[in-house]
Amino acid sequence: MAKDHKMSQLEIKAREWLKERGVNIEDIADLVFYLQEKYHPNLDLEECRANVERVIAKREVQNAILTGIQLDVLAEKKMLEEPLQDILAKDESLYGIDEILALSIVNVYGSIGFTNYGYIDKQKPGILQYLNDKSTGQCHTFLDDIVGAIAAAASSRLAHRAAHQDS
Repeated sequence: MAKDHKMSQLEIKAREWLKERGVNIEDIADLVFYLQEKYHPNLDLEECRANVERVIAKREVQNAILTGIQLDVLAEKKMLEEPLQDILAKDESLYGIDEILALSIVNVYGSIGFTNYGYIDKQKPGILQYLNDKSTGQCHTFLDDIVGAIAAAASSRLAHRAAHQDS
């Protein structure tokens, strides 16, 4: 993160919760690289990481992270009322609210993020494969979509910045 960036308590907590759930900034940077390497021949992981850091610094992203992770944790602890408990525990494909929450992150950097998000959500590379593994005993109904959305938003940010440098 930029040296002059002072993290709010909300950002600190969002970052802590990501880490507690097994997601590191590097994991998300790897996803950005996966999405953007063929469009940016000189792309490196540090640039990907910097864009992830900027996305996570946004308050609306922090709110989505905290909301989604809290719902996943409550589902893991079986603390939700039925039928929501069963829907989240199974990550039912027709539920869709997890994707809607993720789209609030994707929207931050414009429409290109929708394409990036849809693609990575279907491919499930890297950390997304782990988060979708139901055999771990953890519930990541929201977190997998949030992580994919952060990567999509960071990819979009990278693409926008590259387009302005080219003009």
